[in-house]
Amino acid sequence: MLSIRARLFKFLLQNRNLLRLRPKREIIDWNNYESILRFRQDIQDGAGKFGKLPAGIEVSPMTIADIPAEWILPSQASKDQVILYFHGGGYVSGTCRDHRSIVAKFVNGSKVGALLFEYRLAPEHRFPAALEDSLTTYRWLLDQGVSPSHIVFVGDSAGGGLVLATLLAIRDQDIPLPAGAVAYSPVTDHKCTGESYRTNAKVCLAPEGMGPACGKHYAGDNDLGLPYISPLYGDLHGLPPLLIYVGGDETLLDDSIRFAEKAKAAGVDVKLNVGKGLFHCYPAVAPLFPEARQAMDEICAFIKTHVGN
Repeated sequence: MLSIRARLFKFLLQNRNLLRLRPKREIIDWNNYESILRFRQDIQDGAGKFGKLPAGIEVSPMTIADIPAEWILPSQASKDQVILYFHGGGYVSGTCRDHRSIVAKFVNGSKVGALLFEYRLAPEHRFPAALEDSLTTYRWLLDQGVSPSHIVFVGDSAGGGLVLATLLAIRDQDIPLPAGAVAYSPVTDHKCTGESYRTNAKVCLAPEGMGPACGKHYAGDNDLGLPYISPLYGDLHGLPPLLIYVGGDETLLDDSIRFAEKAKAAGVDVKLNVGKGLFHCYPAVAPLFPEARQAMDEICAFIKTHVGN
């Protein structure tokens, strides 16, 4: 059973339109470019209201081959153990600014510094732009002398899917793999074939129609089933240890379940955690309710364990 705090927070999210004095939830026209721009701005504005960083966390902006990025570090931390963070946003939104406070929670909990980067977004930059930027950023870390055994990937939503796709590309290109990866509420199937896209449609808190529309924006003219777009359809052998979280009430539930089952069958060390009754990317809201706090603690423990390999 969900905690009282989790139920209250979920109720507020379900009725957030009423808090804005709107009788109905906003319907976003995902085929309208101006609507996507407004969505991006709304995310930025929200981050500005809730973007306070924990005490002792330092942020240093930088650029990697024209890719905006920033180090998010505990005070006096070194850069030889790294969380490489892949932000979410449906491949159509997401910046360092709107994910900084989320990443800082993982940094604060694990005491491991993070490198957060901004891959190019669709529809302006379609596949493989985001994948290329991810590979460029990872190669840059290796070129700085950071051992792959001291790097853990972490990503949410589309960023979680990009984590998994990047792992496939790294393996296929014979680049040393990181020590492990965390994906929470990852998008693994842009074809949206999982049953949860239908069974959870009425209870999922994600904007209506976002998943299929963003997949098309990202893939462009490419097949939605390409493994580097939808990692569920890839050969998953040889991947590093994986930790996956997903909310039981989100449309992306089956994306995680099916990927974890296939990875396990391929011999991957994978652990799946389903938050029953919970919503998209719930670990990111820690410490607002116990279930989110527990997930955050477990993810930070996974990071600390694997960057020390």
